[in-house]
Amino acid sequence: MLLEIASTGAYRPLWSSEILDELERTLRTLLAKRGVSPEEADAYLTRLFRQMKTTFPDAPVTGWERLVPTIELPDPDDRHVVAAAMAGRADVIVTDNLTDFPPAALPMPLTRQSLDDFFLDELDLHPDLVVKAVRAIAARTGRSGPTLTAYDIATYLRAHGAPAFGARLLVALDQTARPAP
Repeated sequence: MLLEIASTGAYRPLWSSEILDELERTLRTLLAKRGVSPEEADAYLTRLFRQMKTTFPDAPVTGWERLVPTIELPDPDDRHVVAAAMAGRADVIVTDNLTDFPPAALPMPLTRQSLDDFFLDELDLHPDLVVKAVRAIAARTGRSGPTLTAYDIATYLRAHGAPAFGARLLVALDQTARPAP
């Protein structure tokens, strides 16, 4: 969802090599829990990272390593995230791990937001782009799993990790489905 919304131009994603390594480890664990074989996981991750590189050629951040020692966080293993955000001149770190990124530890004007709050902001700022992104995701479903509608996706998000966004997205989908007067 994050990358689909970014692909509409609503915001510019940034990541470092360390963030991608962390993402790969997390996805491998998730895929293994879902019963995906290591070979299938390799193929999926290769496609995903190739697509990310192609779609967002300006997303990789360099020069972040030198900033790591200057950052104080509750979990030192998270310093690379703030360093990458600083090097990329990001405005916000999107994470549901808010306690490990206390506002006082972030250099101004960098902030952190939960995924739910970030999605809400994007929906407020770019409602048409967010709805377009959700509909694009729905249009791709059904190839290797169930076919989902944009409403199904919004309902799922409301129940799993982005409750406020999911609820507001349902309203936005209703509003965009109605013909203009």
